[in-house]
Amino acid sequence: MPDTKQRTKVVIMGAAGRDFHNFNTVYRDDPASEVVAFTVAQIPDIAGRRYPPALAGQYYPKGIPIVEEAELEALCRTHRIDQVIFSYSDVPHSQVMHKVSIALAQGADFTLLGPNRTMLQASVPVIACCAVRTGCGKSQTARWLSKLLKAHGLKVAVIRHPMPYGDLAKQAVQRFACRADLDAANCTVEEREEYEPHLAVGNVVFAGIDYAEIVALAEQEADVILWDGGNNDFSFIRPDLLIVLADPLRPGH
Repeated sequence: MPDTKQRTKVVIMGAAGRDFHNFNTVYRDDPASEVVAFTVAQIPDIAGRRYPPALAGQYYPKGIPIVEEAELEALCRTHRIDQVIFSYSDVPHSQVMHKVSIALAQGADFTLLGPNRTMLQASVPVIACCAVRTGCGKSQTARWLSKLLKAHGLKVAVIRHPMPYGDLAKQAVQRFACRADLDAANCTVEEREEYEPHLAVGNVVFAGIDYAEIVALAEQEADVILWDGGNNDFSFIRPDLLIVLADPLRPGH
């Protein structure tokens, strides 16, 4: 392992989704970076836990702390953080810029990782359903597309934006084909709300934390992958067709 004094010290701000994906794709195997902590917002009961060693990789044998976002300023000051990586969505511009101010005041860079560094490449065609805001109808559109594709004789796998709220190591790669799978995984009400409608129309749903492994599993049994996005985030997988939904009843969003 490199001398920790020479590694770039990083904090990843997230909400148990995009943050873990950004870590897995950009930082997990990077010997030049040290992710000191994840901060978490939006999602209850995640702070105080650790991103498990089984997912964190060789440079993090004890895992990585997950702390409340309110600790960002203290983290930056105490650990002399070099970079703060903003990794969640569905928040207004003014709120993001307030976080920028906290990071800059402590001397750290503030960064958002883009599609070229974080999108995975699948071996089968990918259609992504994304939106400018949560609640625009991404999942309904994905289900409609799944019916259309299956009517043309194609096998479809739905990959859902992550919601890993339980045992993170056990939720690394998840496959749901029936309600019994949801029971076995102890899915929350929020997870069931997203997964059950897909199961009702005969879709197999993949989700979890390690999306490289998830894509590798899904493409083995599908002719087409449908990305069912979350919030106003962009796809974790590079799409061949990107559908972006807007809500005309929420102007300015």
